[in-house]
Amino acid sequence: MRLTVIGCSGSYPGPRSSASCYYLEAEHEGRTWRILLDLGSGALGSLQRYADATAIDAVFLSHLHADHCLDLCGYYVMRKYHPDGPLPRIPVWGPEDTARRMAKAYDLDEDPGMSEEFEFVPYPGGAVSCGPFTITPRRVVHPVTAYALRVEAGGRSLAYSGDSGVCAALEETARDADLFLSEASFMEGPDNPPDLHLTGAQAGRTAARAGARRLLLTHIPPWHDSEKVLAEAVGTYDGPADLAEPGETYDV
Repeated sequence: MRLTVIGCSGSYPGPRSSASCYYLEAEHEGRTWRILLDLGSGALGSLQRYADATAIDAVFLSHLHADHCLDLCGYYVMRKYHPDGPLPRIPVWGPEDTARRMAKAYDLDEDPGMSEEFEFVPYPGGAVSCGPFTITPRRVVHPVTAYALRVEAGGRSLAYSGDSGVCAALEETARDADLFLSEASFMEGPDNPPDLHLTGAQAGRTAARAGARRLLLTHIPPWHDSEKVLAEAVGTYDGPADLAEPGETYDV
């Protein structure tokens, strides 16, 4: 798999990056398959710098907060009104209420909403497949229904936290992952609310307990010093750890 970080800013777009979006590619049966993990605020514009936005095979949403899903509205416009004609319908996997919520976000009638452009599919109890990719969602702790996503292809694995506090489901998602793409929205301190986000130190501990082979920190809000967040993670995880950077590509 090849991962390109499209957007990695936490909670809202920052001066250097859009909000959450991660582009994965893998070869299968003579062609390149392309999926997105999240499509948050500002990410559709950034995506067009690094990929053909019309060639995406599927979108997988971790949850329905704006910084993870809102640019699906612009993507709907691109696919519906493209000058070459409407683009083929593609699956959008996400929480149960995704179709209704996205129609509401763009002030559309729920029927048809965006369902002529996207096939909205709620996550089942197990894994789903898209070309070479096998994606396993696990419900994690967050104020809304949210999923961590484990993506496997070609014998390699990437774990994506989405937004999550510390929990067993997140650790299991990251178990022996070749790359753990983990949010780190909080700094260590006494006032962090529980079951909302991770600190850098908590992301590092989760990676260590799970035996993840590499840690890539993401979703750091612009108000934090990302180097300090990384330093927290390095203090609890002795494997290779880095900060996600917009536009950077990582072979998994």
